[in-house]
Amino acid sequence: MSRRGLLALFLLLGACQRSSSEPAVAASSLDAGAASAPVTVAPAALGKPDASTPAVAALPVCHDDGGSPIEAARRYYDSERYEEALSCAAKAAALEPDNAEAHAERGMALTALDRMPEAQMAFARALAIDPDSPNGLLGASHLYVVDLPSTRERDELGLLYSERGLSKPGMVSDLVVQFALISAMAFNDLGQAAEALDRASIVLAREPHNHEATYEKALALFELCRFAEAKAAFLALLSDSEHGAHAHQHLGLLLEREGKWKEAQAHFDKAHALAPDDFPTPPLLSEADFRAAVAKAVTALPEDMRKDLEGVPVKTEEIPQDDDLLSGEPPLSPTILGLFRGPPLNEECDGTETPCRSVVLYRLNLARAVRTPQELLEQIQVTLLHEVGHLRGEDDEELAARGLE
Repeated sequence: MSRRGLLALFLLLGACQRSSSEPAVAASSLDAGAASAPVTVAPAALGKPDASTPAVAALPVCHDDGGSPIEAARRYYDSERYEEALSCAAKAAALEPDNAEAHAERGMALTALDRMPEAQMAFARALAIDPDSPNGLLGASHLYVVDLPSTRERDELGLLYSERGLSKPGMVSDLVVQFALISAMAFNDLGQAAEALDRASIVLAREPHNHEATYEKALALFELCRFAEAKAAFLALLSDSEHGAHAHQHLGLLLEREGKWKEAQAHFDKAHALAPDDFPTPPLLSEADFRAAVAKAVTALPEDMRKDLEGVPVKTEEIPQDDDLLSGEPPLSPTILGLFRGPPLNEECDGTETPCRSVVLYRLNLARAVRTPQELLEQIQVTLLHEVGHLRGEDDEELAARGLE
């Protein structure tokens, strides 16, 4: 299971559960509505002329025991009875269409039921009514950062929501923890490790044994090239059932940097054994074959790019060296796939090194970024295009906007 899936489980079932002033519902109270199973309604009963239209599953009746349906929705949600939670949230929204919290509750239940497009609409409506709705912000940030497959746009949108929630004065402590944790994850996914470290520290100041925040902190330390601290942090997570595989993988990367190849491989093997889908065996080319693949990728570039590369050597290395990673602020990620060294073409060289510009692609990092030999060849080409973009003066944001992240 990916760390996203683990955090989703953690937020739904563990310490990141939403705050509620309502007590948990006793089993006997909830069971009173258990007999109201979803009803299947035929198309004809809905006035639809096309008999081939699939049947619609109606929601169960909301048993709110004479109380507020939104309170009932929260109680059902906290008891993991999501169909009933959705039914009561839908009733609350129908009775009060302008109640942002009712639509947020619908979004929460829809997310738990894996009805993501409907959840997106529910949260959008909640935040259109009240941009500061705590549950709307929490549910939307969780949806985009945790529940949906990761993309830059989703992470950026989810981060906007979590940071808005985190910035609200007077926010209750458990919501601060949840917003900060989601922000830490989004910042790490977006390559903003310093900000991720800050948000993880907010969580750990309130919950020192929060393993999710500990993992996000360890990952941020690694990305910031604070290798000794990262190593200690990942060692502490080795026995953690949710993060052990990731801890082994990162310890392998750290030991590799120390030249301890045999120890590193033992950790890589353990990571693969624990989570083969997350850490498949990399399609590693020999050094000679990798150099040949990079040379072929250069030859396949458009003529204008090949012209720009004249006099700019394209090299291959195993992994990035510390001097390269620490050459700017913030540091570069140890898992970068390639690097352009020197000033762009529109700037003069200011040193004595000849040539003053070069491109390097990293054999081990590229192999670990893909799953198949064909994907590796494609990623070599994309990485080369990315570095030529830097040669021409484009920054990472411009390259990401063009799909060359």
